[in-house]
Amino acid sequence: MLCVVGTRPEAIKMAPVILSLKGQAWADVKVLATAQHRQMLDQVLSIFDITPDYDLNIMQEAQELTGLTARLLIALGDVLEKVSPDIVLAQGDTTTVMTTSDISHFPSP
Repeated sequence: MLCVVGTRPEAIKMAPVILSLKGQAWADVKVLATAQHRQMLDQVLSIFDITPDYDLNIMQEAQELTGLTARLLIALGDVLEKVSPDIVLAQGDTTTVMTTSDISHFPSP
């Protein structure tokens, strides 16, 4: 299972889910941080004591959404191919969630 967060609101909403799932013996939970909003995301993850298993560190100064989307599609594709999770969890209305939901439903080649 892969839980994906990239922004502060995503981390705030996903943290209780991540922590609850990590407490379940049946769940092999991995956390992926895209860091779409690096500093604000790190603050929330620190509060909840969540350390990402994968960190894309995708944020760039003055980033445009088109460039962010392209970088996310490539980087997420690489991680999804490597991890091959049975389940991908992401929530929200951000570029991180859009790209995760777009690419995660395609099977690995």
